[in-house]
Amino acid sequence: MQGVTGAEFLELLAREAAPVEFEAPVLAARAASADGETLVALEHAKRLALQVRGVLESRRRREAELSALYETASDLAALTDLDDLLGAIVRRARALLQSDMAYLSLNDDEQGDTYMRVTEGSTSAAFRQVRLPMGAGLGGLVAQTAMPYTTPSYFEDERFVHTGGIDSAVADEGLTSILGVPLTLGTRVIGVLYAANREVRPFTRADTALLVSLAAHAAIAIDNARLLAETQSALAELKVTSEQLRVRSVSVERAAAAHDRLTALLVRGGGVDDVLAVVAEVLAGEVTVLGTSTSVLASTRGEVGLTADERAVFAEAAASSRTVDGPGLAVAPVLAGSELLGSLGLHRATRLDEADRRILERAALVTALLLLFRRNVAEAEGRVRSELLQDLLTAARDPDDLRDRARRLGADLDRDHLVVVADVAGDRARIAEAASHLAARVDGFAAMHRGRLVLLLPGADHEAVAKLVSGALRGVSDPWTAGTAGPVSDPRDVAATHDESRRVTEALLALGRTGECARAEDLGFVGLVVGGGPDVSGFVQSVLGPVIAYDAERGTALVETLAAYFRHGNNLGRTKDDLHVHVNTVSQRLDRIGVLLGAGWQEPDRQLEVQLALRLHRLSDA
Repeated sequence: MQGVTGAEFLELLAREAAPVEFEAPVLAARAASADGETLVALEHAKRLALQVRGVLESRRRREAELSALYETASDLAALTDLDDLLGAIVRRARALLQSDMAYLSLNDDEQGDTYMRVTEGSTSAAFRQVRLPMGAGLGGLVAQTAMPYTTPSYFEDERFVHTGGIDSAVADEGLTSILGVPLTLGTRVIGVLYAANREVRPFTRADTALLVSLAAHAAIAIDNARLLAETQSALAELKVTSEQLRVRSVSVERAAAAHDRLTALLVRGGGVDDVLAVVAEVLAGEVTVLGTSTSVLASTRGEVGLTADERAVFAEAAASSRTVDGPGLAVAPVLAGSELLGSLGLHRATRLDEADRRILERAALVTALLLLFRRNVAEAEGRVRSELLQDLLTAARDPDDLRDRARRLGADLDRDHLVVVADVAGDRARIAEAASHLAARVDGFAAMHRGRLVLLLPGADHEAVAKLVSGALRGVSDPWTAGTAGPVSDPRDVAATHDESRRVTEALLALGRTGECARAEDLGFVGLVVGGGPDVSGFVQSVLGPVIAYDAERGTALVETLAAYFRHGNNLGRTKDDLHVHVNTVSQRLDRIGVLLGAGWQEPDRQLEVQLALRLHRLSDA
């Protein structure tokens, strides 16, 4: 029996027999009627063999757990996506503990609770949406105390606070035995890892230790995943920031280059057109400058006009004194301090970024400086031209001195000039500015003299000069009435020519012909009175010229018929008897005269002029 004691138990250990099989040698000895000493020895050997088997089983299990933990750590280290990582953790926890279910909750530091993040083996949708207040339920207790807790029967355990929502979710899932261990980083709990069974099956200390070990690996992996995500996010933000810095650097360099070009333009005495060319090139668009009167001062668009929508954007920028970025057009006000001098507009499909806006506003500032400088120069030159014209209107001045002063202003007083005297209404300062601008543009002179606007403009064409004055005063003086006289090509004759032009203006006002521009010849017989010297021949030609020329070319007697017609008081019968012709002949001649003199020649005022011209014609022939 001594041989049986060791060999059979060793054989059982060798083939990893079940614990129940270790009873066989003892039962066999009893069946063989072994003595008491033998049976005691066999019982002792059996206990030792079972202890050895337990130790071996524990070591094999520990080895399997360590192997599983190693594989888990490797798996977790390979995962970078947080959702994949959390899913792997609960799957491995369920597999290691062979539980019905495993799940993981994470703490929400902002709301001060913990919420269900991932579940494995769950069948209830309500359970996956549970939020646990700190201290409530088994999980809330673990999250609050940072200690593992296990319960063999959840609903009978009074160690933690039961709430209706949590208990209902646990009941829906059918859970009974639950083990929860904290996920900790240092002293901070970031969540709870659970294993649970749907029947009473208590978790052992080995189960707890195993889940704690897995939770330690999991917490580190979660933190690594979080750090990796934060690092990737930081890298992405850094990349975006780097790109923004690069774009900003390019914008700043472009703005600095534009500033340098505009500054150089000012230094070398460039004009508004030069500013427009720089802005058009730098900002890749077309540029337009409007004055305060909404007229276009300069543009790179050529003759292309502004649409109603574009003018509305210009008006908004001028009214608000700020840059307005509209569809297809951005406009910056041209300001000198608080004074609006105009508006600078960029025609471009794309809207302005911050750097482009600064370039446009800097260009508007440079434009303001140029316009202000140009206005100051124009005002100074206008004062000089005005003073010279005032001296020209005083006949006592030295003509050679006047010629020299005019020559320094680019004007030649020995060429033909016309004198215009205009009766104006409106803002005298704006009228004087407009007239001064016109005078400087055509090398003429302008001044306010005795309450009226006086201009001395080069040329001999009265109609052309009238159009120039009309264009300059449009929108500034409404109405305006002007008389013209000349041409004059000697400084000493300017004063007398001015007097004639002034008399024509006064005659127009007296006759109620406000808003007209005329010369003495245009006033008929009144012109003989107000003119500087009676021009009888000119008057006759202006009134009867077409009729006299018709008789001369065709040998007709229209002038004689017209004289007889007036002599007999417009009576056709007496006129035909005087001329010894048929009455139809008189009628035909009068119709021809009507065609030559124009409609209305028999009106009282026209008849008076025609009769006076007939008498003067007879006198000149005599």
